[in-house]
Amino acid sequence: MTEVSSLTGRLLVATPALADPNFDRAVVLLLDHDEEGSLGVVLNRPTPVGVGDILEGWGELAGEPGVVFQGGPVSLDSALGVAVIPGGASAERAPLGWRRVHGAIGLVDLEAPPELLAAALGSLRIFAGYAGWGPGQLEAELGDGAWYVVESEPGDVSSPVPERLWREVLRRQRGELAMVATYPDDPSLN
Repeated sequence: MTEVSSLTGRLLVATPALADPNFDRAVVLLLDHDEEGSLGVVLNRPTPVGVGDILEGWGELAGEPGVVFQGGPVSLDSALGVAVIPGGASAERAPLGWRRVHGAIGLVDLEAPPELLAAALGSLRIFAGYAGWGPGQLEAELGDGAWYVVESEPGDVSSPVPERLWREVLRRQRGELAMVATYPDDPSLN
């Protein structure tokens, strides 16, 4: 078996050629990626459901818009919390209930009391469900040209206008990839 280079903490940006409606113009933050598979959350799929409507105490800590995001098509009845700790946190100083994923981005234990993390959080997003890939599945999709892999920035997790994130992430890339941001929603209308 070939060694898998970890993409944890990076973004998968759907190419215009990706035909799966679950991932049309999706921006996925990879929370885990190794030889056993990959797990991430779609950062740009807000729902109309308020965080406070389903998770008592967490609504006040969620960034704008304060809604639950559809993290992907897997396990829609489960919730994941992703938060940014300003300036990051060393392993010794990481707040209880937060586990680093990459840089200042980490997972929140939603079973913990919200007040335990309130002072430390810079931004919080709650996701219903996640995107998952089995061993080698994501690598095959990458080989087929379904995704662009780019660096994440802490602000991606808390984008105040998530509907624009696909274009914004592409626009900040160098070279030809930045031009993809201008790709029309419906190329047949050109």
